[in-house]
Amino acid sequence: MTMLTKRIIPCLDIKDGRTVKGTNFVELRDAGDPVELAMRYCAEGADELVFLDITATTEKRKTLAQLVRNIATHINIPFTVGGGISSVDDVRVLLDNGADKISLNTSAVQNPSLINQLSSQFGSQCVVVAIDVKRIHGVWTVVTHGGRTPTTLPAIAWAQQVCDAGAGEILLTSMEHDGTKSGFALDITREIAAAVPVPVIASGGGGIMQHFEEVFQDARADAALAASIFHFREIGIGELKKYLHQQQIPVRLI
Repeated sequence: MTMLTKRIIPCLDIKDGRTVKGTNFVELRDAGDPVELAMRYCAEGADELVFLDITATTEKRKTLAQLVRNIATHINIPFTVGGGISSVDDVRVLLDNGADKISLNTSAVQNPSLINQLSSQFGSQCVVVAIDVKRIHGVWTVVTHGGRTPTTLPAIAWAQQVCDAGAGEILLTSMEHDGTKSGFALDITREIAAAVPVPVIASGGGGIMQHFEEVFQDARADAALAASIFHFREIGIGELKKYLHQQQIPVRLI
C-alpha cells in the first residue's frame, strides 16, 4: 500500500481583489496580485490552492466569481474557494467558474444542514469545512466571523458533527497561532485528526520548515496550509518539500 503524500497548500486571503495577510486575523497588509501568486505557487509545486474571500458579501459575489475564473484558468492544481458561501447557488456559481472545492465556515455553524445539502448535491469531496478554534477557559472552542465571535461548540465534537453531515475535509485554524510563525497548534490538530475519518488540513502558525515536519509527524495532519511565509518568499515551496522528503515525509516533488 502506498502512503498518501502530505500536501502543502498556500492560502490566498482576498480583500477587495488583492491578496492580504495579517496576524491573528487583523493588521492586514497587501501581499500581491492573487493571479500572479497562484501561478507562482503552481510553478513552485504547491499541491493545492485555497482562496478565502475574507470580507465576502453577497453584492461582491460577481466580482469574486470573475476573480475565481481568472485564477482557475491559470492553474492546474485543485482549487478551494471560501468566503460568504451560504447556499447551493453560491456553490454552483463558484464551481462553474473553476473552483474544485468550496470551504464553509460561519455558514456551517449557523446552518449545519447546509453541509448535508452541499455534499448530497456536489459530493462530499467538494465540501471543506473550515473550523477556526481558540482556547476558551482551557477548552478548544469553535469561533466564527473571522475569529471574532465565540460559540459554545467544543472543537472536537464539532469536527465529528461536520463529518457526519458530509464534510469531505476539515481546514483547522488555530486563532492563537494564525500569522505568528511560532508553530502549528499540534495538540488540537492531533486530537481532531484522530477523531475524524476525513483529511485534516492544519493552518495557523507555520514559520519554519521544522513546523511543517512537526505537524505531519507529531500531529498527523494530512496537509499544511500557510500564507505569508510563501507570499513574502520566506520559505520556498520547493525547498520545503525537499526538506520534508529528507525527513522521510512523503511529498510530491516536481
